[in-house]
Amino acid sequence: MKSQKMPGHVCCDNHGEGPSVYDLPVPKSLRDEWLRLASRRHFLGRMGKTLGWAGLAVLMGEKLLSGVANAAEPALPRPEWLRLPNFPPTAKRCIYLFMSGAPPQMDMWDYKPGLSALYDKDLPDSVRGNQALTGMTAGQARFPIAPSHWGFAQHGKSGRWVGDLLPWTGKMVDDLALVYSLKTDAINHEPAILLMNTGNMIPGKPSLGAWLSYGLGSMNENLPTFVVLNSALIPHSNQQPISPKLWSSGFLSNEYSGVAFRSEGSPVLYLDNPQGMSSGTRRELVDTVNAINQLTYEDLGDPETNARIQEYEMAFRMQTSVPELVDMRDEPASTWTLYGEEAKKPGTFAHNCLLARRMAERGVRFTQIYQRGWDVHGDCVGMLPKLCAATDRGTYALVTDLKRRGMLDDTLVIWGGEFGRTVYSQGGLSKENYGRDHHPRCFTVWLAGGGAKPGIAYGETDEYCYNIVRDPVHVRDFNATLLHLLGIDHEKLTFRFQGLDQKFTGVIPAKIVPDLLS
Repeated sequence: MKSQKMPGHVCCDNHGEGPSVYDLPVPKSLRDEWLRLASRRHFLGRMGKTLGWAGLAVLMGEKLLSGVANAAEPALPRPEWLRLPNFPPTAKRCIYLFMSGAPPQMDMWDYKPGLSALYDKDLPDSVRGNQALTGMTAGQARFPIAPSHWGFAQHGKSGRWVGDLLPWTGKMVDDLALVYSLKTDAINHEPAILLMNTGNMIPGKPSLGAWLSYGLGSMNENLPTFVVLNSALIPHSNQQPISPKLWSSGFLSNEYSGVAFRSEGSPVLYLDNPQGMSSGTRRELVDTVNAINQLTYEDLGDPETNARIQEYEMAFRMQTSVPELVDMRDEPASTWTLYGEEAKKPGTFAHNCLLARRMAERGVRFTQIYQRGWDVHGDCVGMLPKLCAATDRGTYALVTDLKRRGMLDDTLVIWGGEFGRTVYSQGGLSKENYGRDHHPRCFTVWLAGGGAKPGIAYGETDEYCYNIVRDPVHVRDFNATLLHLLGIDHEKLTFRFQGLDQKFTGVIPAKIVPDLLS
């Protein structure tokens, strides 16, 4: 076809250096339309860059033009979050032991001796009030009170009452700040777990670990800032599902999301080099891919492209650091005496607690351990001892291990679930068994180390362990207090998204709880 190239025309794809669209064997009407659209796209692309440079010049002022910017000063105004921490933190890192499914507070922590005399009596209507119940118990003809099947004993210098199901944790009760009066807005698992983990009952928001990664950054070069460990399931327990949205980065860059380690095989997928590929070859491959991604980032400015570059680099460094992390042959005999034989089995809660301590030593900022199975709607007497046995010793060992290594002072350990359980029985009640439904009005959590006040009990519930009668703590207040211990004013840890300065504690006012601070 004879060329109909328009003299002097500049094509958007080749800047006039080669054939134009009129040299292609396509109908003239299509060529004209392509030329028109391509030229407009080219114009807009150039204009975007021009406006970007103009905006940069305005932000930097004369320093950009003169080339004499002081290297000691930031070239651009830094966002508020880059000036974190807002004040000296008492905790540098955090380990969150999340008991997914909601442990029953009256069977483990909140001792109510008077309930024994109320066995099988109806919970007074005045206590329950107009509370909306779940569909699992709303239709019950009556709500019989189920006292704890187990006893309680006093422990430590504080004389704190701890359930007999937690003999190991009872030994360290003087190191704990117990909160009996936590309350939440959600009565079902999914929104309640989201509220505890992300500060919001709606999916898509960043988790606590992601906010800390974004705000405080990494403490190491060779491991992720935020690691998630899912513990092995307890046989026959009620497995309330959890998903990656609990450790997601939400609207933040993907580089801040949690990295979930596996208990079988390689801790992270694709960590090992393929057969026949050497470490040097892998390094060249990563360098080449990152060079291409860098060109894409420079052309488009998409922050997710930059996140991909960082992830490739982290993955390469983890090829050396992760095998060393999970290889526990260097642990002395005293470690296994403390954590028990169960800790030698990858994926168990005790093993994950030991792994969390090793991560803390190596500078992992935030480690979250999930233990599912606490959703004891039925067979509470059969299942609760198994759940406590699977977690009690590992919990004690972790806190004790951190303490004897001098790390508890600046490591915050959190233990808790998403809400509490009802004092009345779900379904049938007998001396040998009962079930407990969801209860958002009160539940127990605790803090240890990292500037939390040891040996205290905060808040109080009524004689039925149903309503808070003193010092209520909303989940928002609890989360604001956690951030405070890490040196963060929860009002200043923000990210602009959808026209709002988003916060981990949300838009409803939250306050820290001073009595929980040392």
